[in-house]
Amino acid sequence: MRFDFIKCHGSGNDFPLIDARGIVLDDAVWAGVARALADRRGPVGGDGLLLLTAGDGTLGSSRAQTFGMRMFNSDGSEAETCLNGLRCVARAGFEAFGSDRAEVHLMTSTAHAELDAALAPGVYTVRETAGPADLDVAHWPLTGLDQREIVEQVIPMLPTARRFIAIAMPNPHLVSFDGQIDEVELVAVGGVCESAPGWLPNRANVSYVEMRDGGIFVRTFERGVGLTGSCGSAMAASIFAACLTGRRAFGVEMKVFNRGGLVLGQAESDGMVRLSGNATWEWAGSAEVDPARGIAGDLIVTQHYNDEIAAWGAVVEAAVVEAAGRAESSD
Repeated sequence: MRFDFIKCHGSGNDFPLIDARGIVLDDAVWAGVARALADRRGPVGGDGLLLLTAGDGTLGSSRAQTFGMRMFNSDGSEAETCLNGLRCVARAGFEAFGSDRAEVHLMTSTAHAELDAALAPGVYTVRETAGPADLDVAHWPLTGLDQREIVEQVIPMLPTARRFIAIAMPNPHLVSFDGQIDEVELVAVGGVCESAPGWLPNRANVSYVEMRDGGIFVRTFERGVGLTGSCGSAMAASIFAACLTGRRAFGVEMKVFNRGGLVLGQAESDGMVRLSGNATWEWAGSAEVDPARGIAGDLIVTQHYNDEIAAWGAVVEAAVVEAAGRAESSD
């Protein structure tokens, strides 16, 4: 079967995005499409597959258009949310419906998205609000510690003495601010969580965070993906964790740096988190997909968005310079 899609990214988190309104396929087929199109060894590649879905076709209480979003990781598993991907799906929905704000239905929650002032010239920018953050690990579930909240605590089942904060956004995250980022250790810890051990059957995302003047730098091992340049829900969880532990203040905007660039973020004491970041189109095309084998081929590229690529490249260059500035001392 052949699919038209847009290759896009939010803060370097890249995806093929399909307008799936009116396309009816079993979840197992969509999982195969995700494995095919997101395969880095194939003609497209990505951290996962995004679908714009029809939602319930009504207007929300804010008179915002409603539509839906699904996100399948590159391994074919479906995620509760993906905030970098949400911005891209929101842009596709805005263009499809001629709107500039929406209530977007996710797997287990709803997020608000609206067109925002550009982060930089030529950068399409979307503001999204998600949450509330959930500290009750019984909902994941995460078992074995005889407590429902984990805040600045060692998890003995992990191969590290780092302390973690456990937060769902609504997908599960373990966030640590201890010391400098050690990517080898991050991959090892993320690999344990990725293996779905008995105490963590639904897996979890793991983020190591360093403080920056006025902001934070986040590095994430993403469930179903692996070490990734950027994860939107991980950034949201890290923002909330920084405020929850007193490292940053609730209600104050901060810069959140990652390998893919940056977003602006703000957490509120009620658990809601706002991110403002890019939704960049890179190219549009189509490909033949064999979902059963997870293989894509016969790629046809119909359009390149070179101006958008260049505009975001300038943001990344500036973010790298700024993020390389003096790091604040970690606890």
